[in-house]
Amino acid sequence: MPLDIEAIRADFPILERRLPNGKQLVYFDNAATSQKPKCVIDAMSRYYEEYNSNAHRSIHTLAGEATTALEYARERIAAYFGTSPGQLIYTSGATEGINLVAYAWARENLGDGDVIVLTEMEHHADIVPWQQLAIERGVEVRYVPINTESFTLDMDALEVAVVDASLVCVVHVSNVLGVRNPIEDIIDMSHAAGAKILLDCAQGAPHERINFDQLGADFVAISAHKMAGPTGIGCLLVKSDVMEQMVPFMTGGLVIKSVSTEGTTFQEGYAMFETGTPRIAEAIGWGAAVEWLDQFDMREVHEHINNVASWTAAQMREIPGIKIYGEPEREDSSGAVSFLHESIQSQDLALLLDEGGFAVRTGHHCAQPLMDALGVPSTNRASFWIYNTMDEAEAFIAHLQHVIRRFS
Repeated sequence: MPLDIEAIRADFPILERRLPNGKQLVYFDNAATSQKPKCVIDAMSRYYEEYNSNAHRSIHTLAGEATTALEYARERIAAYFGTSPGQLIYTSGATEGINLVAYAWARENLGDGDVIVLTEMEHHADIVPWQQLAIERGVEVRYVPINTESFTLDMDALEVAVVDASLVCVVHVSNVLGVRNPIEDIIDMSHAAGAKILLDCAQGAPHERINFDQLGADFVAISAHKMAGPTGIGCLLVKSDVMEQMVPFMTGGLVIKSVSTEGTTFQEGYAMFETGTPRIAEAIGWGAAVEWLDQFDMREVHEHINNVASWTAAQMREIPGIKIYGEPEREDSSGAVSFLHESIQSQDLALLLDEGGFAVRTGHHCAQPLMDALGVPSTNRASFWIYNTMDEAEAFIAHLQHVIRRFS
């Protein structure tokens, strides 16, 4: 059965908004963050209105309800990602998840002579922690280039780069190009070389169903806010044997078994890495988000997104002066369309699009090495998700054509 897009849109109150200039909002900035369905907003509001309390501490009724809700969310989120609750560490998002690997695993297990393989596609969150590690511990960082004609990874170069690697860090889906990397092949290649592998799935999780146990990666970092959940929460999924190689990243209250003036003993498993007051409302909201997403076949969701993005990209290629970076028409593309106009600066174009009600991203997208490889300082990016429609895409093309006729 095809997706009922109008019914889906009805779950998102913000999509009814009109901007201060009276224009109807058309939200095409989903790769930055998705909008939130009412069930997520309501679940978080209920927590604050009915049982706001700290979890894992007191024994009064509210504290018990908060603890139960927090751990139910962990079970629900872990099940959505095809793994057990013990493999899921709550984080503030994919960025913290990657840093958790850098500090809790890599600093304990890597040093002089070890090699970390990255790609030119990586978000800064998957570059800077490893550059810092190279400075502090003497590890070597290698970058796998992209093919600037196909906008894909150079897999031959990757195969050479991983031969003596200790850790391979690869983005699941490029936030700029929308390209889905062949992560299954990269996992096999990395493990065959004896390397651990970390996947940045911030962009992949909103577009396909990730089954962590079947996938076989050692670490998977995910953000909630790009997949209908709230900001401020995400997770790091970790294989159990790899988690045993990790040490505490931050220390404080909940990560300990006991503390004395003589020293400290720590919790085991995921509890070793979740110090301080838990992200209770955020976890509850994310749990509601995955329950909402669970009603859909993500293959149908992807097909819908890809259809809208492909049509939009094809129309944009017909507009004089527009250049698209990536191949949004590919079946495995994630619905991101990055583009530039030859004479209208990207920031100016974004403002002109906003005047028409269209929210798009502009800038380097926290991917400056990729911008360097593409030979541009920035791009505009329209990124689509489950609630976007062909009518919105048609209106976007019409407004873009109007802007370019007027200003180029």
